[in-house]
Amino acid sequence: MHLRQLVYLRALAQERHFGRAASACRVSQPTLSAALKHLEAELAVPIVQRGRRFEGFTPEGLRVVDWAQRILAACDGLNQEIGQMRRGLVGHLRIGAIPTAISMVPRLTTPFHARHPLVRLTVLSQTSNQIQRAIDNFEIDIGLTYLDNEPLARVRTLPLYRERYVLVTPKDGPLGLRRKIAWAEAAERPLCLLTPDMQNRRILNGIFSGVGKEPRIVIETNSVATLWAHLRQGRWSAVMPQTFFALFGSFEGLRAIPLVAPEASHVIGLVTANREPILPVTEAGLAIAREVGGRLNKSLAIV
Repeated sequence: MHLRQLVYLRALAQERHFGRAASACRVSQPTLSAALKHLEAELAVPIVQRGRRFEGFTPEGLRVVDWAQRILAACDGLNQEIGQMRRGLVGHLRIGAIPTAISMVPRLTTPFHARHPLVRLTVLSQTSNQIQRAIDNFEIDIGLTYLDNEPLARVRTLPLYRERYVLVTPKDGPLGLRRKIAWAEAAERPLCLLTPDMQNRRILNGIFSGVGKEPRIVIETNSVATLWAHLRQGRWSAVMPQTFFALFGSFEGLRAIPLVAPEASHVIGLVTANREPILPVTEAGLAIAREVGGRLNKSLAIV
């Protein structure tokens, strides 16, 4: 068994397509297919369900994929640890973050890079469900997501801050001079909200339902940037986390007004796979988060 066979298998599991997997590994498709057939012969089990195109993995193949991911993760950890002993931490730290928490990521990556300049950083915008799958499939090392709303599985958690909600609305609109706004009243405004596949939207739906209101939604989007662009036109309002302006800054003509009745909040934090060993880059990322979390607690009035 050769590590390159496991690399090809991991790529196929991620891409679900022979051609794209081969391209990701920078080999020809026949080379990738031949290596996987050799692996099947060595293990004496079918791994891939073959047809005219990739059709999935056999039950035995799913177990082989799981072991391949574990073995390759262990190899990454070995390389990182040896590199750390020689010249400082090296490797690749992959972070997945829900869109409403993207603005907080630089508070982690900036001090991380200052301390570990040889580590390459990748940040992906993902839904909470995508983060769970990516953690399970060894595709990201750390997720930044909700910790206390929808169930998480097979992860360790590190709370960072508590997300509270504001109504972003035109300053010259009917609610622009208010100091606080009830959720029931906010539901009657023409709203731009994230799409229902986002956990933030499911949270908001639950709060509106709890006050007996159906929000007046005029625009849905899965892009925080698109939502912000619409708000800048001055015609609509949006319910967003209090950290929203940290991402785009404040703009003249808009106000962020706290929402009350109820005063709702949810915990945002880091999740990592609940398995051993923990990669050195992951542990280093968690160490930075523990330091940053204390400052976030104060700046955002966190419990």
